[in-house]
Amino acid sequence: MFYDRVTLRVKAGHGGKGAVAFRREKYVPYGGPSGGDGGRGGDVVFVVNPHLNTLYHFSHQKEFAAEDGRPGLVKNMHGGAGADLVLPVPRGTLVIDEETGVVVADLTRPEESKVIATGGRGGRGNARFATPTNQAPRIAENGDPGEQRLLRLELKLLADVGLVGKPNAGKSTLLAVTTAAKPEIGDYPFTTLQPNLGVVALGANETFVMADLPGLIEGASEGKGLGHEFLRHIERTRVLIHVLDGNALDPIEDFEAINAELESFGHGLMQKPQVVAINKIDIPGVRDMLPAYTAMLRDLGYRDVVGISGLTRENTRELMGKVYQMVQETPEPVLDSAMPVIIRPQFEDEGYKIVREDTAVWRVQGGKIERAAARTRTEYHEALLRFHHYLEAQGVIDALREAGVREGDTVKIATYEFEWIDSAA
Repeated sequence: MFYDRVTLRVKAGHGGKGAVAFRREKYVPYGGPSGGDGGRGGDVVFVVNPHLNTLYHFSHQKEFAAEDGRPGLVKNMHGGAGADLVLPVPRGTLVIDEETGVVVADLTRPEESKVIATGGRGGRGNARFATPTNQAPRIAENGDPGEQRLLRLELKLLADVGLVGKPNAGKSTLLAVTTAAKPEIGDYPFTTLQPNLGVVALGANETFVMADLPGLIEGASEGKGLGHEFLRHIERTRVLIHVLDGNALDPIEDFEAINAELESFGHGLMQKPQVVAINKIDIPGVRDMLPAYTAMLRDLGYRDVVGISGLTRENTRELMGKVYQMVQETPEPVLDSAMPVIIRPQFEDEGYKIVREDTAVWRVQGGKIERAAARTRTEYHEALLRFHHYLEAQGVIDALREAGVREGDTVKIATYEFEWIDSAA
């Protein structure tokens, strides 16, 4: 089975906790805070592996997580950073954020890498909070959570030339006789069940990659037949070879039907140069009709028409020479996609709002507020006081009073729950 589309979830590592510690050294009479910072969480990185050609290695595992950062240590020693998680992908992999539809990365170059999810910042240790008026702070921070993303990976073959045509037109045969590829070939429709790639070598420095795609049928752009699953692979090609079965009942009608599917699918497929290869001229009746078919195709605006025989290899080298010239003259297609963005699903905004969840339950929602709560080490009284002062400075305390919070009510912020005790009452 050809795996060219998968959905998976990735999670970067959390930052490590900052430490609360004090120096206890023989010749340091006054000591002081010495808690180190937590380590950074590991990133999730995609890197192109040129030896891969499918996404099969993601078929059995759908969730991946990088390593968390280590907590801070005594003597101002920072915790170790979490190891990055490096996931190999084949060339031509498009990475899409499933929740937003935004293109995160388009990985086309060998060894190219991209950070897909960023690890959380490590929390600060108490050595960072020392001031002239608070020389022994018992405050430290939790590390920030790592980014989490639900991703869709789509593989788009990186070929210079794509072979299109009806089932049994002879695309696999043409690929087999012009490259070293060994596609399955049979005298029945839908022999090709997955794309096949081959390198056409006309000379030492005259090469191009050609892809044989499963045959298209009418309605393929709407999901019918096998061809629909592979239409997107043509997007990256520069030139199309439209292979016609010259022995078909009406080759010109077949030609127009396939082009109608390409146009219906869109994505610029009909703007690509097409060379029409009328196959099976080894059959006498096909050879006799070749001039008429050529004239009809040229009337439709297609000047590059070549009669070939995949069976006897007649004119196949001439066809490849013409295609090579067109590949050199045609610029590489550019993917039209949105600019990559970084999404933090845990904290979607920078403001805040008060939501009443129940009669005596309130929730404070907002990016900065929730981040500050997540960083607070609630086991330290000084850290809680610092967080309370922060809420006052941001206007959250007054906003809760205005909303109607009462003594004994529960206030939720991020994953924490606090009992409201109004000192101003």
